[in-house]
Amino acid sequence: MTTSAPGPAASRPGLVAPAPVQRRRVTVRGVVQGVGFRPFLHHLATGLELTGHVTNTGDGVVAEVEGAPLAVARFCARIAEDAPPLAIVESVHDQEVAVTGGSGFLIVASDQDGPVRTLVSPDTATCDDCLRELADPADRRHRHPFITCTHCGPRFTIVTGLPYDREHTTMADFAMCPDCAREYTDPGDRRFHAQPVACPSCGPRLRMIVAPAAPGLRPRHVVAPDPNDRSLGGPVVADPVREARELLSDGAILAVKGLGGYHLACDAGNRGAVALLRRRKSRGDKPFALMARDIGDIEHLVHLGAEERELLTGPVRPIVLMRRRLPPADAPPGVPRPVEGVAPGSPDLGVMLPYTPLHQLLLGLPGEEHTGPRLLVMTSGNVAGEPIVTDDGDALDRLADLADAWLLHDRPIHVPCDDSVVRVCDGELLTLRRSRGHAPLPVTLPVPVRPALAVGGDLKNTFCLGRDRKAWLSAHIGDMDDLATQHAFACAEEQLEAITGVRPELLAADRHPGYRSARWAGHVAGGRPVVHVQHHHAHIASAMAEHGLDGSRPVIGVAFDGTGYGDDGAVWGGEFLLAGYDGFHRFAHLGYVPLPGGDAAVRRPYRMALAHLRAAGIGWSGDLPCTAACPEQELPLLRRQLERGLNCVPTSSMGRLFDAVSSLAGVCHIAGYEAQAAIELEAAAVLADGAYGEPYAFALRPAGGGPAAAMTADPAPVLAAVAGDVRAGTPAPVIAGRFHAAVAVLVRRVCALARERHGLRTVALTGGVFANAVLSSACAAGLREDGFTVLRHHRIPPNDGGLALGQLVVAARAAQDAG
Repeated sequence: MTTSAPGPAASRPGLVAPAPVQRRRVTVRGVVQGVGFRPFLHHLATGLELTGHVTNTGDGVVAEVEGAPLAVARFCARIAEDAPPLAIVESVHDQEVAVTGGSGFLIVASDQDGPVRTLVSPDTATCDDCLRELADPADRRHRHPFITCTHCGPRFTIVTGLPYDREHTTMADFAMCPDCAREYTDPGDRRFHAQPVACPSCGPRLRMIVAPAAPGLRPRHVVAPDPNDRSLGGPVVADPVREARELLSDGAILAVKGLGGYHLACDAGNRGAVALLRRRKSRGDKPFALMARDIGDIEHLVHLGAEERELLTGPVRPIVLMRRRLPPADAPPGVPRPVEGVAPGSPDLGVMLPYTPLHQLLLGLPGEEHTGPRLLVMTSGNVAGEPIVTDDGDALDRLADLADAWLLHDRPIHVPCDDSVVRVCDGELLTLRRSRGHAPLPVTLPVPVRPALAVGGDLKNTFCLGRDRKAWLSAHIGDMDDLATQHAFACAEEQLEAITGVRPELLAADRHPGYRSARWAGHVAGGRPVVHVQHHHAHIASAMAEHGLDGSRPVIGVAFDGTGYGDDGAVWGGEFLLAGYDGFHRFAHLGYVPLPGGDAAVRRPYRMALAHLRAAGIGWSGDLPCTAACPEQELPLLRRQLERGLNCVPTSSMGRLFDAVSSLAGVCHIAGYEAQAAIELEAAAVLADGAYGEPYAFALRPAGGGPAAAMTADPAPVLAAVAGDVRAGTPAPVIAGRFHAAVAVLVRRVCALARERHGLRTVALTGGVFANAVLSSACAAGLREDGFTVLRHHRIPPNDGGLALGQLVVAARAAQDAG
């Protein structure tokens, strides 16, 4: 008798085959730490009846899940679909691993081994849930200035290392009370592994210090002298927020510690306080930013569209530039504008809404009776030219001549981060400063780059780290003239390397031989190659990279700004370049004029106007505003300087032409801040509202002197026409409107010629001049009407704040070719 082997269990009567089980290891990369991702995966896994574990690593979030194959597959599919609101899932990779058994799904301690490839979340505005708790008298965090959860609050500015755990943040020294610890360890709680979690019992804590010499100001709510106050020897204030409100109502200037640094704040409706802050900060007429309690407090001040409302109330909460509402046509002469003195001469107001619990408490919680100011000036806490102050001791020292009182707290700021600044142009986002709320989110590159560092320029500095197809732009650093800013640059670069894991093999810098950023790159290179990238080429490459162009075909790059070192040693800035990542050809440029005295001409636009008039063959008659604005003793000196070419580098700068026309039209003769003359000329053009008649006209001169020569756009006819209009009594808004239209027509003409000769149909508008919404809108509309594809900046600034991104891509391509 032959006996067969027993068959599968399913074929034997009375036996049931075990259900199949699968285990997969899942690696999630992107912004997945500090945003509630582990509790999200815990909830997802337990809901699908899966076992396993999840942890933070330097590579992202890594989970292992085990269970029915269909449930495991659903787990992997839903990771990106259902991710937490602050998460940015860039990739989900899974692989099958051996089944291990076990029960439950655990969140295990972070794995600190291996390379760093995860991304840190930016700081985010207080979420609605936390705001409700903040205003609820029954909640244990009622009126707690540091309320936060996994969906909001500080991230980038408190991170000291990775993985993102409390021990790697500036909250490490704050021991959690039992209630906070219970929330922190409960996977079902909104504060599960929220690293900045805090409450009134465990801190952080506010302090108020009033300067003893503050005129007419004294704390009202004092409990006792503070024997440990090493700063100003002031008393302890029982209710710092209440005290701050009352001081602001009295006209005081407060230094307020925020997420990424100190602000200087005062009542925006108090003209005396605003003027005092302007004097103390040596601000000139530079606009201040405002912080409003809610949108209802600014609707009468600015024109608000749906896009602006979304930006104001979203999780980033940037400063949003919006067109001011003008006084009614029937308003009596001399009627002051609301918040007059906040932004004199500007067509816009820059406004943000509260983005921290402390800001909300200062301006008043929804529904509560509030007697303090509902609209505050909120400007960077620094001395002019220095970086924003983050350290409390520095704040008490460096802001001593600026502030009457300090509202500070004991949570350290590890990374400085200024407010971001944006505007809406033609219904599209235009970022002017990419900082808080955006840094350190990476930009996806259209081409791979080797590990590299681009150090940017010397104005509005940001730097950029890149590797593979990612680029990390730093937060706004500032102008590199000051030693403190250079130190802040070095510290920020070291910190960004630490959290990105990028170890640069290559450095990129501007070609300007005097740039401090370029000198720093050479100093730290240590044998690594340093590629110097032409300024306007970098601007165009930045626009191309933002729009995902791979560089296989050049674009017509229109790069208009104030200053950029040219290949011929001149100051460029009115450039039409046919450019790709590999190089560029200068197709056309604004005609050269002398820049008399360098920075002196920038600060005194009347000098630029007189230089342009002389170059155009127009006399300096006394009936022209720029001539009248020049001190009598300076005129002959300036004439001799121009005749002899002393300290007169030639410039093709469009920014300087805007300065010249601004002074010639009588709009602005002395610039107290960067681009003031151009900003006020734009404000005049806004007043024209399109009613200006025919535009002026540039003369286009053909290229001569060989194949490398470029066409010249001669501004002489424009200058002559402006002078004629001034003498005829034409209002400044009409002149400003005709000039903006003339530049837009010039752009269309030159781009049409470039298309005719080279077959190119894509135009990139870039450089600081294109922060001008009137010009940007006119150029884009005209070019699109002519059939061009137009690239304008959206999330990367058109000014020098976006320069490093272009440097990075150009330098990486140059190094690749050299290799």
